[in-house]
Amino acid sequence: MEVFTAADHPLRARQVCEAMDLTVAPNTNTRLKLKRLADRAMLVETEQGLFTQPRP
Repeated sequence: MEVFTAADHPLRARQVCEAMDLTVAPNTNTRLKLKRLADRAMLVETEQGLFTQPRP
């Protein structure tokens, strides 16, 4: 969540991996994890593949 707080625009899964110093690989399932957070209303998917925190 810290990565999204620092960002001023929606992020893709690849950008989240890079910000967290994770290996960027297809098998990391980062996008699926971000989708789950969006389903739980912790994140918002503004466009397909772009995630951000909900703003009041």
